[in-house]
Amino acid sequence: MSARLRWLTARPFLTDFSKRLLGYATWIPVVIMFNNYVAEIHNVHGPSMYPFFNEDYNSSLLQDKVLTWKWWPQYDLERGMIVTFRSPNNPEAISIKRIIAVEGDVVRTKAPYPEPVARVPQGHIWVEGDGDKTIDSNTYGPVPMSLVTGKVTHFLYPLKKFGPIRWWEHKGRER
Repeated sequence: MSARLRWLTARPFLTDFSKRLLGYATWIPVVIMFNNYVAEIHNVHGPSMYPFFNEDYNSSLLQDKVLTWKWWPQYDLERGMIVTFRSPNNPEAISIKRIIAVEGDVVRTKAPYPEPVARVPQGHIWVEGDGDKTIDSNTYGPVPMSLVTGKVTHFLYPLKKFGPIRWWEHKGRER
């Protein structure tokens, strides 16, 4: 078979493939923008938010998956909300914790925080994990609201917990 004949038989396939590839590739920037600025799916690692997240962390390798709303993440933050933020200890890492206190509140701290009480400065929040094994504001102090990257709004997995997170119903630690 001559090279010309092979090209003529392969040409419709290559043209169709190129059009499909270009069609998919044009959506990549849209997906990236959506992921960076509107919403993102996060895996919740470790026991720091146990038992609210990863209730089977010690008996299973499965991790909870949650939807994080990233549109205006620093606004309307309230006590009890679960947020994602850049860790003050490691800015490359994203942490998920519950807001215990907002600016102006006085909070009773836990070890290893050096003072028994702390006042949350303006533009900051106090975050803690629901579990005992957690690195939170008791370790690194109040978190600047500018580090907040999103609000956790929905459970996606496991399916038995699928739906909106009712953070206002959770009886967490009092400040």
